[in-house]
Amino acid sequence: MKSKREKATVWDGRELTLVGPQLTVGEAAPDFVAVRNDLSEVHLHDYEGKIKVISVVPSVDTPVCNAQTRRFNTEAAKLGEHVVILTLSMDLPFAQERFCAAAGIEQVETLSDYRYADFGSKYGFLIEELHLLARGMVVVDEENAIRHIEYVRDADDEVDFAAALEAVRALL
Repeated sequence: MKSKREKATVWDGRELTLVGPQLTVGEAAPDFVAVRNDLSEVHLHDYEGKIKVISVVPSVDTPVCNAQTRRFNTEAAKLGEHVVILTLSMDLPFAQERFCAAAGIEQVETLSDYRYADFGSKYGFLIEELHLLARGMVVVDEENAIRHIEYVRDADDEVDFAAALEAVRALL
């Protein structure tokens, strides 16, 4: 049975439950499987040797998630090829691909957790009542250790971009 963190996130004023552990800086980043836009599976270990910025959003079709994904798309060009930025949501790969094409997202790789909820349950971002991911951010170094992690309590709030980017720059 997966662990639950009662009343760990807020959605439209409702207190909701997050499933999975609350990970901390210094822990090993669990491997996970997600789905690319072409429906192929991808694992965290497929990005071995790179700094991974994992931007977690409920849906790219919402204003805050849209802004978060666009912001990291802009920041990606400044970080270099040693850094990969992944946006994870429960959106279907088709919707993610459509969003990226319409928004000009070319520097961020969108991944879907819809098939297994593997990332959400292993990283503690899965909202039990909605089967969506809570907003957050994870920075993982080249050796797959967590160097920054943020669970945003209220779905309407943004991630701390400055803290996440500072964590990435400290690894460069």
